[in-house]
Amino acid sequence: MARQKTSPTSRSPQKPGKPPRRSLLRRLLLWCLALVLLLLLLPYLLIPLYKLPEIRPVSTLMLAETLSGRAYERQWVGFDDIAPVLVQSVMMSEDGQYCAHSGVDWEALNLVIDDALEGEVTRGASTIPMQTAKNLFLPSTRSVLRKALEIPIAMWMDVVWSKRRLMEIYLNIAEWAPGIYGIEAASQAYFGVPAAKLSARQAALLAVTLPNPIKRNAANPSRGMTRLAGVIEKRASQSGAYIKCLYD
Repeated sequence: MARQKTSPTSRSPQKPGKPPRRSLLRRLLLWCLALVLLLLLLPYLLIPLYKLPEIRPVSTLMLAETLSGRAYERQWVGFDDIAPVLVQSVMMSEDGQYCAHSGVDWEALNLVIDDALEGEVTRGASTIPMQTAKNLFLPSTRSVLRKALEIPIAMWMDVVWSKRRLMEIYLNIAEWAPGIYGIEAASQAYFGVPAAKLSARQAALLAVTLPNPIKRNAANPSRGMTRLAGVIEKRASQSGAYIKCLYD
């Protein structure tokens, strides 16, 4: 019986080899770039969704509290159920040109940049939309990169949301004390009253708490905090021309 010869051109099937290391690194890099791009675009996709009044956004600090297993308190309250004097006080304390700008107070920001370039101590220039952008989507650590990300997000918010909706979200996600978020929870925690029943002095004290809610206590203010609250209370009483975008 003749023995079958193997053709010299025939080859036994080879097992697929591992992809080159360069190909794996390239895929990994592409996935990382896609993830970064998604994270950068996510705020712009969520902002139209957050326009809906039934949506109640949470801040990055609230998410951090949840992920770390710590409890926090937040009671959402509609804009019309917040005492106008509180809104006035927060505007006069945090962003007096809120109704005039489109998310960013460029004049104040340019002054801060000029001071920084000249080596002088800078003051804050964050508007309420910029603070809302930070609270909703960005880390709380201060950096030039975070500020650069804040600005376009704040401007997009101002385009998509009404001024009332933006203020409503800001007041409901701001941190007013450790573990206390939103004006309703803050009003109850500090003064035992709902946000709708805040007095002018209580509203002013809450407003001046916002820049440093970890160290400032609206129910037990320092002498300097009391003096500052008096200034804000006076400004709030004269703020009629500044709040027309909220109370027509």
